[in-house]
Amino acid sequence: MRGEFHAPELDPEFFPGQYYGHILFEDFANGWFALDRLMLVRILMTIILAVLFLVAFRNTKLIPSGLQNFAELALDFVRVHIAEDILGKKEGRRFLPIIATIFFAVLAFNLPTIIPGLNISPNARIGMPIALAILGYITMIYAGAKRYGFGKFIKSSVVIPNLPPALHILVVPIEFFSTFIMRPVTLALRLMANFLAGHLILVLLYSATNFFFWQLNGWTALSGVTIIAAIAFTLYEVIIIFLQAYIFALLVAVYIELSLHADSH
Repeated sequence: MRGEFHAPELDPEFFPGQYYGHILFEDFANGWFALDRLMLVRILMTIILAVLFLVAFRNTKLIPSGLQNFAELALDFVRVHIAEDILGKKEGRRFLPIIATIFFAVLAFNLPTIIPGLNISPNARIGMPIALAILGYITMIYAGAKRYGFGKFIKSSVVIPNLPPALHILVVPIEFFSTFIMRPVTLALRLMANFLAGHLILVLLYSATNFFFWQLNGWTALSGVTIIAAIAFTLYEVIIIFLQAYIFALLVAVYIELSLHADSH
């Protein structure tokens, strides 16, 4: 028995519209409710996250224990170390619902990358990172427009005071591009790229393990190296799962803070 190496096929997961048999309800309502595997994983993780918090805070107690204690600790982490640390107590509490939603959504959608049977993060496809980045972007615009008015907020964000007039021709487009285009784009791309790359590496390592193991010759021993590397990278992914949620929520908080002080260049 000899192993054969088959390159991983990611197209059915990331571009399912090109393939038949990978989409549910694709003929219903012109495909508006079509569900591929990544969409099903997103729905599953959304339900798990919602049920977790509903159960945790269903019967709250003054002295929390069990799941309520865990949920409160998680929320306190976001409140203290992200929202209030960046925005201060008043504004931190004001924007905590959005920041906490983003943090836990990113975290929940990152987890499937290491869950057997799921084995892929829905954030590895650009749709969900874009949706989360848009939520942060709208909040950033709202924060600045609410404080200054929309027109003054835009002007304060792109016009640096005390510059020679001629330099504004160069600086204003750069500031506009950096503030209103690059921020949401980099948020989405950073999240997607990390988990797409992680998924590819894990697929290659475990595929290589399977290939080398079934060679039944001198190459078989190499499967021990690839499986150790795969396990080590899986443990590394556990860190990345939390770190990317933290970075995404932290950057949203930073962008909100910059909007609230757009006139302070």
